[in-house]
Amino acid sequence: MGQPVMPPDASILLAEPRGFCAGVDRAIDIVDRALVKFGAPIYVRHEIVHNTHVVNDLKSRGAIFIEDLADVPPGATLIFSAHGVSKAVQHEAQARGFQVFDATCPLVTKVHVEVAKLAKEGYEFIMIGHKGHPEVEGTMGQLSEGIHLVEDVADVARVQPRQTERLAVVTQTTLSVDDAAEITAAVVARFPHIRAPKQQDICYATQNRQDAIKLMSPQVDVVVVVGSPTSSNSNRLRELAAKLGTPAFMVDDASELQPEWFEGKQRVGITAGASAPELLVQGVVQRLRELGAVAVRKMDGIEETTQFPLPKGLRLDGQPAVQD
Repeated sequence: MGQPVMPPDASILLAEPRGFCAGVDRAIDIVDRALVKFGAPIYVRHEIVHNTHVVNDLKSRGAIFIEDLADVPPGATLIFSAHGVSKAVQHEAQARGFQVFDATCPLVTKVHVEVAKLAKEGYEFIMIGHKGHPEVEGTMGQLSEGIHLVEDVADVARVQPRQTERLAVVTQTTLSVDDAAEITAAVVARFPHIRAPKQQDICYATQNRQDAIKLMSPQVDVVVVVGSPTSSNSNRLRELAAKLGTPAFMVDDASELQPEWFEGKQRVGITAGASAPELLVQGVVQRLRELGAVAVRKMDGIEETTQFPLPKGLRLDGQPAVQD
């Protein structure tokens, strides 16, 4: 338990919105429904979402997470993670005859569709994103060539597309909004005629959670981000709070909280990445109460109402596959 380390009237400020987004809700629901409908094991290519607790819970119920489709037995049910997959992975899954359900977030699919459409018109692409992230691999893998990754402004100066008449820019959906804007500005400065997406690719949930951190950070003495180390959008939240001058820590759950982070701290801000369950946030709140926090207040913030339809073939008990 430990003794309280915070001042007698210490308080907690909860970011709004925080935690699960519509794409994560949908992806977890797809695995849940597949386990109920088809029984274990259900194979999932890559972690369904980047959260240790979610993945471990699904593993305990019979989901098997793999990276290589060769590890999936013939005739099995396979689910693609929320991050999306390359054309090569789609074709291999088809060739191996798996029953496939695609849990790719529809906002990532939107980027894939845009890339495919413009590639047919002869476009090459500059993609802003983090090398090795599964979403970036999936988007770049929509084409066999003509898509160039830039991770920072320095990369923009080095990139060498074969032509510049037909060039478009796309981004990973979970980037820092400010970093992406800075890199996009550098891309536009170098390639003034480049085509930008009609709406930015960064998803609404990433934007909303970063906006909430910008509002919250100046009001608190320390920020806790609930999220797993592999979660891009969670990492961006911690970085953003730190950039704004507030000490910030990221934890998978309450067990990782260190009492010394909160010594003498009057106000603690808590948020959660888009793949972190609310249960983990409440665990952090409970631990901070043990360390001396007495009041909990929610920020005013945007209420998210976005929902995405489920793939066909996952109806349970005669329910429609589309969520209400």
